[in-house]
Amino acid sequence: MHKFEIKDDFYLDGEKVKIISGGMNYFRIVSEYWQDRLEKLKVLGCNTVETYIPWNLHEKHKGHFDFSGMLDIARYVKMAQDLGLMVILRPSPYICGEWEFGGLPYWLLKEDGMKLRCIYEPYIQHIREYYKVLFEVIAPLQITRGGPVIFMQVENEYGYYGDDSAYMECLKNIMLENGCEVPLVTSDGPWDEAFEHGRLEGALQTGNFGSKGKAQFEVMRKKIGNAPLMCMEFWVGWFDYWGGDHHTGDVEEHLKDLEDILQEGHVNIYMFEGGTNFGFMNGANYYDKLEPDVTSYDYDALLTEDGQITPKYKAFQKAISKYVDLPKINLSNKIKREDYGIPKLTRSSDLFNNLSNLSKPIEKNYPVCMEKVDQGYGYILYESKIPELECLRKLRLWKANDRANIFLDEKPVLTLYDKELLIEHKVDPITCTTGKIDILMENMGRVNFTPIMEEQRKGIDGGIQINGCLHFGWTIYPLPLDDLRKIDFTYPARKGLPGFYEFEFEIENAADTFLDMNGWGKGAAFVNDFNIGRFWEIGPQRRLYIPAPLLKKGKNTIIVFETEGKVSNSIRLCGEPWI
Repeated sequence: MHKFEIKDDFYLDGEKVKIISGGMNYFRIVSEYWQDRLEKLKVLGCNTVETYIPWNLHEKHKGHFDFSGMLDIARYVKMAQDLGLMVILRPSPYICGEWEFGGLPYWLLKEDGMKLRCIYEPYIQHIREYYKVLFEVIAPLQITRGGPVIFMQVENEYGYYGDDSAYMECLKNIMLENGCEVPLVTSDGPWDEAFEHGRLEGALQTGNFGSKGKAQFEVMRKKIGNAPLMCMEFWVGWFDYWGGDHHTGDVEEHLKDLEDILQEGHVNIYMFEGGTNFGFMNGANYYDKLEPDVTSYDYDALLTEDGQITPKYKAFQKAISKYVDLPKINLSNKIKREDYGIPKLTRSSDLFNNLSNLSKPIEKNYPVCMEKVDQGYGYILYESKIPELECLRKLRLWKANDRANIFLDEKPVLTLYDKELLIEHKVDPITCTTGKIDILMENMGRVNFTPIMEEQRKGIDGGIQINGCLHFGWTIYPLPLDDLRKIDFTYPARKGLPGFYEFEFEIENAADTFLDMNGWGKGAAFVNDFNIGRFWEIGPQRRLYIPAPLLKKGKNTIIVFETEGKVSNSIRLCGEPWI
């Protein structure tokens, strides 16, 4: 058993220790690669690894907990310990992290009137129930009990959100009641109200910033007195969103800031490796417009999305070597990239003829949002037959997020995105034959920052106005796409409509590869039933990362779901990443 203390500095068993940490989220990396990434962190010169803990993955549905596979946090932490690394855990209910809904579970929004990140008893009760289970897993990993966890974070950048000090105190007490024994910290930008509102009695304040390290520490020193200075998130890159530019940082500027930070205090490099927003788990920002994050969380980090060592890594390693002796470790896993060429298109299938195969239809007089039908992610389709509808002239969706593909008589008539969903749309009169209308809504990723989080119900939470009149009588098809084995391929995909496309390829040896979606519109891709994420022709991401552990010797299958009816005759598996 060991003791970690926060006094005028950090002390491990009575001896001062300088924390040089790297941020790496276990849930963004396939578990077969954890060892490789942790070894590279150790070789960099770091003595600590830091990770968030995503509530929305560990309790994806209320009362159903998962700590297996990529979510086996105990295994991840013990793997780090075996390499001699200390661990920083950030188990706060909210993590931000450019992650879906900031790590909060979707089902919170099923409850009318839900208030987040404050003293609101239904929200607090959910946290109590989650922490009771979570701490049974993470409490034994604390350094006080023979594990490597040296401290935990209470909330994440709370000063940007609110000033409910009673809420912060409540979270701290819940952690203590469930067996937290190591010191506690908070992390906020060291600026004005953000740093002040994020503080908590009994917890060390740490700072999040990506530049001007010396100046930031000077500001923090005035606030925290003689306590140790730590940058909890030293931003060495940035994330990308669909329709934006790819971000890269200035290595020389980062090196100067790293030197300044290490001279005066402690650091956690954010990110050491970013990893991937697999599935539909990317977050989004909303200021003037919706900015959903891309599938890759490469972040211009020290390691690439697929774990390759970068020039930035080598430059940081050289800087860190001034403070520690670099360990000599033979990497246990040789990670390879491979160009597998063009898989064979074997068959396709239409979405509309598969609705009842992929979903259990729900009859409602009025549309309801995803959360109200116990759906968290993916797509949801609203369908109605209006025999008396002879012509479509106007349409409006009320309380709708994020993107709508609208079909009349199973023909595309309108696509609405973001603010376009807030207004009534007049269309050139479209004559109807069957009067059947379908509205395919996509959850592009719940916003993970600012109070708009409380407005993140997906699908349609209000009504559907057709030709100026609210229409009632809908069939709702939840489409989380978490099981594609039920697709009936006897109905081929139709030109210009959403559909599924199956490809096959055979390999002898599995290696990392990258799926190039050039020529395709928008959708998601599934490799051997694993959702590797979204693609969208607007970029900046052009290729999706496929880790070797998702592949197998012999036949492999890729299913592409495309929503715009824009498809190519092929896809390609490349040996190089997307940018």
